[in-house]
Amino acid sequence: MKIKLEKLEVQTRGDKELIDITPEVERVVAESGVRNGVVNILTTHTSSGIIVTEGLPCLELDVLNHLEALAPDEGDYYHNRYLDIDGRLGFNAGAHLKSIIGGINAFFPIEDSQIVKGSRQCIYFAEYDGPLCRTYCVQVMGE
Repeated sequence: MKIKLEKLEVQTRGDKELIDITPEVERVVAESGVRNGVVNILTTHTSSGIIVTEGLPCLELDVLNHLEALAPDEGDYYHNRYLDIDGRLGFNAGAHLKSIIGGINAFFPIEDSQIVKGSRQCIYFAEYDGPLCRTYCVQVMGE
């Protein structure tokens, strides 16, 4: 069995945005040499996410707007205060909640060296607290 883990960086430009990372994930799968197996994509941050949906700009806006409605940046959050644990001011509870709602990973089978996904499915890195340089992992396992 082959196992390959690649850590990739993405520089986000806005405070909230979806960035299509499908081509990078497909590249990692192709370079792994795995013909049949699985790929897992994971963000390493608690205020970002990995989302799979149809690749349309209008839907990207709908996703971000809906998550904002569910977990607005401004709110009466316990996290938005001085945090004794690390001596900093917490200010981004809404971003953490968006990450929980939207999810932090995606998992796909690989068959004949190709990701098995719907023809319209795109894999997005979701930024909820940017702009920042972010890291996500793509792990490919199989034979």
